[in-house]
Amino acid sequence: MAKKVLVVDDEKLIVKGIRFSLEQDGMEVTCAYDGEEALEYARSQPFDMILLDIMLPKLNGTEVCQQIREFSNVPIVMLTAKSDDMDKIMGLEYGADDYITKPFNILEVKARIKAIMRRTSGGGKERGENRVIESGQLCMDCDSRRVSIDGREVNLTAKEFDVLELLLRNPNKVYSREKLLNLIWGADYPGDVRTVDVHIRRLREKIESNPSEPRYVHTKWGVGYFFRA
Repeated sequence: MAKKVLVVDDEKLIVKGIRFSLEQDGMEVTCAYDGEEALEYARSQPFDMILLDIMLPKLNGTEVCQQIREFSNVPIVMLTAKSDDMDKIMGLEYGADDYITKPFNILEVKARIKAIMRRTSGGGKERGENRVIESGQLCMDCDSRRVSIDGREVNLTAKEFDVLELLLRNPNKVYSREKLLNLIWGADYPGDVRTVDVHIRRLREKIESNPSEPRYVHTKWGVGYFFRA
């Protein structure tokens, strides 16, 4: 079945170029040109990926991303013309999984999309791995990519899920921020280790009853993060 991608940008030439390139790879592309239209599409139909520009009419990209996260964990890649790191970090704070800075190479965009889709569809998993992992009140179903705490489902983004799965599968093993960045985002990811910190903080806010005194995801000061079994 063709992967469905929502492309959101008010620059119609950019949308046209992305759409043409993705359709050449067999993807089904829907286009939106402002924030309100993007939300309508995201609410009315399922997508495998959303490419979302930050600077949009009516609602900006971070507002759209934040509202989508209230009802969906679809992978979101932010498109930004700004090189300021804070804009990128803010995008991640609001639930984005990745970002690409304009001007971009369409081959880079497609590579990022395919890498995220492989991770979120469970591609590359070894057949012998447990598909349901439990620790205390936490239950992770890797096939449906759902996480629940004490029977209550927790809505994680694609990257939050990947981080938690890696830590959960390797309890008490400490991963440095650099190692997590390399394993989850890839060696060619242009961001820095602050991306990891943002995702760990957001993950704790969702799965910990008291994020300042975590039960599951702990910090080894000066080293990195680990899941306490």
